[in-house]
Amino acid sequence: MATVIRLTRMGRKKQPFYRIAVTDSRKRRDGGWIELIGHHNPMVAEKTTVVDNERLDYWLSVGAKMSDRVKKITGR
Repeated sequence: MATVIRLTRMGRKKQPFYRIAVTDSRKRRDGGWIELIGHHNPMVAEKTTVVDNERLDYWLSVGAKMSDRVKKITGR
């Protein structure tokens, strides 16, 4: 199973926020996930991002790959 760390869109129309989720690469964007490791809210004045770095490091150590957007948000 190829695991990917990517964003899932939540919120309502024109007011999105995103969860940072570990999921199987074959699932849809908002499909089932294995674990939620953070969230990102781009709609507030200061864009807030909360990530559980310990779990992020764990998933990277077992071979999960980050999407380009998650790399940019987390600064890794």
